[in-house]
Amino acid sequence: MAGKSIGILTAGGDCPGLNAAIRGVGKPALDAGMEVIGFTDGFRGLVENRTVRFEQGALSGILTLGGTILGTSRDKPHKMPIGDREMDMTDVAVANYHKQHLDVLVCLGGGGTQKNALRLTKRDLNIITLPKTIDNDVAETDMTFGFDTAMTIAAEAIDRLHSTAESHHRVIIVEIMGHNAGWLTLGAGVAGGADVILIPEIPFDIDVVTGAILDRTRKGKRFSIVAVAEGAMFRSDFEKAEAIRRAAADGGRKDGGKKKPAVKSAKVAKCLEDDICLRLAHELESRTKIEARVTSLGHIQRGGTPSPADRLLATQLGTRCTELIQKEKYGVMVGLKGSSVRAVPLVNVAGKTKLVTMDHPWVNAARLVGTCLGDR
Repeated sequence: MAGKSIGILTAGGDCPGLNAAIRGVGKPALDAGMEVIGFTDGFRGLVENRTVRFEQGALSGILTLGGTILGTSRDKPHKMPIGDREMDMTDVAVANYHKQHLDVLVCLGGGGTQKNALRLTKRDLNIITLPKTIDNDVAETDMTFGFDTAMTIAAEAIDRLHSTAESHHRVIIVEIMGHNAGWLTLGAGVAGGADVILIPEIPFDIDVVTGAILDRTRKGKRFSIVAVAEGAMFRSDFEKAEAIRRAAADGGRKDGGKKKPAVKSAKVAKCLEDDICLRLAHELESRTKIEARVTSLGHIQRGGTPSPADRLLATQLGTRCTELIQKEKYGVMVGLKGSSVRAVPLVNVAGKTKLVTMDHPWVNAARLVGTCLGDR
């Protein structure tokens, strides 16, 4: 429908494919006579009313660019750092939405963005979201854009580490992003031929990992590659954290007429605060007597030109978003299910995380080719 005014922002961490998605939304909208307004630096730009107006041709040449031409931030409207304080700026965000005479606001982001977007729908704003994150952990979509590129980068890094690990007869531990979800490490690890893959969903037994590496040595293989998600956990740490959480949950119960003191959640963080990869390297070197080295890929995984798969996905989601705007279908996320792009109610997405399941085909494939996942 011509005459509509669309706002668009990118929030959370950057990732490849954001510009392709902006283009996917903006080009058909402009061709249909709509106005497209970009807010810079995520929800902070919405709160501060910082905008750019896209004209015909302005979105050309950005399909292959990494990052986001709009900039991004992790700021949330309801918890916005203002000076030395954290303030609820939702009213300001809502006021700026109306000040720009928007018909809809399109939010490109991961799990946090989905929650922020849902909050805005509860203030009677028309919102549509697109799922992006290299972690691939947004619920109700088979794939998020940014994931394929990051997985390719991580897999290529593992490819390169094979030669140096074999030359020096080392255990090489490569840290891959993924706080709560192991999709990136699992996918890159299987594709890159890692010998051990450790993900957050499967707390690992150090004895099992040690045994897998020593077994390779006995078979004449003088090196090992261990792919580790940054959120992976020693089983001993996991059990300790769970015990602390249970104690904290029981803290308000009375025992023998006396109230137990609550256990602070900070103690959970304390038992997990050591660098997982450095601890693992120390343990494996001590147990196997094989030199161990750590490589952390860090933000390299977020950068660079998006893969063709990510460009295609971002374009599909973006163009479908514009079609939904024309139909005035709001309060949804545009997700991928099989080969179909569909609209999912935001209430079914926000606050949920898509984790690796133990029966997932990637897990089964890893086990069948002899990859150690750290469990028994």
